[in-house]
This record gives sequence, structure tokens and C-alpha cells, in this order.
Amino acid sequence: MSNITALTGFFLTVFFDTKELQTLCGVVFLGIYLEALISNLIIITLITLDLQLQTPMYFFLKNLSLLDVFFVSVPIPKFVVNSLIHNNHISILACAFQVFLMTSFSSGEVFVLTAMSYDRYVAICFPLNYGAIMNNHTCVLMVGVSWATGMLFGAIYTAGTFSMPFCGSNVIPQFFCDVPSLLRISCSETLVAIYSSLGIGVCLGMSCFICVVISYFYIFSTVLKIPTTKGQSKAFATCIPHLTIFTVFLVTACFVYLKPFTNTLSISERLFSVLYTVLPPALNPLIYSLRNTDVKSALRRLQQNLCLRRLLI
Repeated sequence: MSNITALTGFFLTVFFDTKELQTLCGVVFLGIYLEALISNLIIITLITLDLQLQTPMYFFLKNLSLLDVFFVSVPIPKFVVNSLIHNNHISILACAFQVFLMTSFSSGEVFVLTAMSYDRYVAICFPLNYGAIMNNHTCVLMVGVSWATGMLFGAIYTAGTFSMPFCGSNVIPQFFCDVPSLLRISCSETLVAIYSSLGIGVCLGMSCFICVVISYFYIFSTVLKIPTTKGQSKAFATCIPHLTIFTVFLVTACFVYLKPFTNTLSISERLFSVLYTVLPPALNPLIYSLRNTDVKSALRRLQQNLCLRRLLI
């Protein structure tokens, strides 16, 4: 049995064996990554600069976009570089950082999405008290707890995973380092620590899911009581983007992690892993910008201000 300290690194699994297809795959996902990066940075810039977007809902959206930028920037640049230079090696330290950062940002995103559902619940069910309940202190506290809890989970999972011995193959059956893939190549007979932390994570994840379901149960009950169709449509318009984003994130995560344990991954399973990392960050800004008049108006105002500054110069 060889301990992890005896290893110099791991080899990530590639999608295709031929270099031409690897290069094509790298170029495609480079384009997707740039779209996700630029669109999320635009959302962050608009919410930061536009005074009309200084509300709790957009404060949470800005933090969600920030988490998306960090989350997609952990595995995809490494994947693109590996595909272009045809070198899939990753050091132990880089692998540990990937596990820590991806776990932290994905966990933080779940908590922020849960906070956003509570924000919509208060806005629709208690509109007169919305300003008092969702004040600046409450919003900052909820976001701070989301980020801190995500970082805590990242530290626990990373410490638990890399305290295990690894033996046999040093090929990770995934295009990035994550806990399930590393468990596949571990030869540890005692996984109490990592399974305990995974159990805690599943329990908290289910708690967040239940909170979102309960919030939307009361939201839909309240909206259906609105006498006018126009009022119902306006209320639903503020909830549909968040519900869509939460569903996309949940479905892609389930396809990646809630599948039977195997030592190898098929092409379709690897593809879902890529979608899990790039699809939510790429779609989130599009979903909010396409269905949100406030964001569109803010973008137009920013473009007008930039044009006026150019004329003045």
C-alpha cells in the first residue's frame, strides 16, 4: 500500500483519445467558459453601478454571479489547457485546491439560492414588511453565512479526502478533482471521516431543498389568491428565473453525483460533469437578463453613459 505522500500527482481522464478531438473539445469549452465569465461579470458590474438595482434580490444575484465566476474558473481553464497541450497531469496540491474550491463554491451557491428563495417568499407573502425583514444587516448576514459555510465544507472535505491513502492507479476517472472520483482510487479501509462529512453535506443539502420547496409552496399559494391575471404574472416573473436556476443546478448535480458507484465513467457521464460545471454559470445571467426588464434597462443605461463619456472625450 502506497500513501499519498509517495505520489507526485494524478492524471485526469480525457474525453477523447485522439489529439484532434481533444483540441476541438478544448476550443469549444473555452468559448463556453468565456461566455459564462463575461456574462456574469456584466451582471456583477450592472448591479454594482446601477442605483436602481440596489435591492436585496439583486444583492443575492450579484453574489450568485460571483460564485459562478469562481466556480467555473476552477476546473475549466485547467481542462482547456490540458486539452490544447495534451497533458492531463495535475499535481497533488493543485488537485487539493480544486477539491477545496469547487466544494466551497458549489456549497455556497446552494446556500445563496436558498436565501434567494426566502427573499422571494418575504417579498410576495409579506410585501408590507419586506423592507424591515430583508434589511441590509439581514442580507449581509445571510450571504456571509453562505460563503463561510461553503468554505467550511470545502476545508472538511479536502482534509478528509487527502488524509486517505491512495494506491494502485493514479488516474482520476474525471476531468477534474472531486471527492467521489478520489474515493474511487483510494485504498483506505476506513472512510468514516469522509462519509460522515458527506452525510452532513447531504443533510444540509436536503434541508436547503426542503426550505426552497416550502418557500415556493407559500409563494404559489399567495400568488394564486391575487385576483388579477396581471398581478399573478408580475409576481411569477420575479420567481421563475430563480426557480429555473435552482432546477438547472439541482438536476445537473444529481446527474453527476447521484449515480451508481463505478470505477470508470462513460462519455455521457463525463459530459454531464462538464455540464454541471459550465451550464449553471453560463445560463444564470441569460435567464435573468432575458426575463428581467430591470437588468435590461440597467444595461441600456450603462451603454448610454459609456457613449456619452466617449462623446465628451
